[in-house]
Amino acid sequence: MVYIPPGALVVGTKQGERPRRADRELAGEQIMLDGYYIDTYPYPNEEGAIPITSVSQAEAEKLCAERSKRLCTELEWERACKGPDNRSYEYGQSYDPAPCKTGREAQLRPSGYHVGCQSDFGVRDLHGGPFEWTHSAFARGDTTGRVALRGGNGRAGEVIGRCANVESAAAEERSGTIGFRCCAGPENAARVELEPSFRPGLVPRASFAGEIERSLIAALPAQSKEALEVGGRIESHRGWLWRPVENDELHLLALCGRGMPPPNGPKCGLLIVRIVPGEIQVLAWVSSSRWVADLHRPGPHEMLWLIGGDNRGSFKRLIRYVHGDVVVGEPSRGAPKKAAKK
Repeated sequence: MVYIPPGALVVGTKQGERPRRADRELAGEQIMLDGYYIDTYPYPNEEGAIPITSVSQAEAEKLCAERSKRLCTELEWERACKGPDNRSYEYGQSYDPAPCKTGREAQLRPSGYHVGCQSDFGVRDLHGGPFEWTHSAFARGDTTGRVALRGGNGRAGEVIGRCANVESAAAEERSGTIGFRCCAGPENAARVELEPSFRPGLVPRASFAGEIERSLIAALPAQSKEALEVGGRIESHRGWLWRPVENDELHLLALCGRGMPPPNGPKCGLLIVRIVPGEIQVLAWVSSSRWVADLHRPGPHEMLWLIGGDNRGSFKRLIRYVHGDVVVGEPSRGAPKKAAKK
């Protein structure tokens, strides 16, 4: 086993960092944990052995108890992964799929197979293989008794491969992609308690407070600002609060450069930002060409359609929220074509 000394854990991911799952992670709150021991490898904790999977949480607890150990709490697991410097990934601050072979579906490999997949505490194989049971409830507004899982693998490797990432499963579930590792010593009492601060949705705003609006316009990327000013003085027309998931709120502002006759003006678009303490974080600038940008939500809260227009008529652009970031699609016109029947 590896001894994890007493120290500070920065829980979750700070608001300004991406990727981040705001509905599952604390915003970088610091807590102190007492020292404890954790297995170097997933159970059976033997180099060269295949990790044991397809056991329920209770069965995992029992197997740990047979060795005078216990299941780790999710925060003990997170500290063992982040190391003494609280890194985002066990091997460093930036994502690299190579050390733990992340970015693919979980595969069972002998423990120690991925040599570079270890934290600075010396804990191995925290990612790349099966997800791991913890002793912690999935306390993110869940009332069904689900359990927090840590580690694992998946195609979204940059997201799942982070030490702060958490998934969940029913306590009685047995899956070939869920294993566990054991801890020892007095259990740390610290727990994650993350309650929703609001319901997801799109909230129209007639305007933002003058100081906020001026700050948003000042945050425009230089290239976008220059493009708008070709059409004239920059003016705001409408705004929204976009809450794509619980505990994340984005400010959206429709802007146009007006006052110039064709062919130069007007030029319009949508500014998407996140306001964090001391910073306005620009996520996207989406051109709506000659039309004041309008928005339509097609279904899921994580998706919006921007409606714009030019000399050829109207067009739309898909805006997607993906783990704290915003991805913008290319303009499309008319109704989507139906797939041909085979």
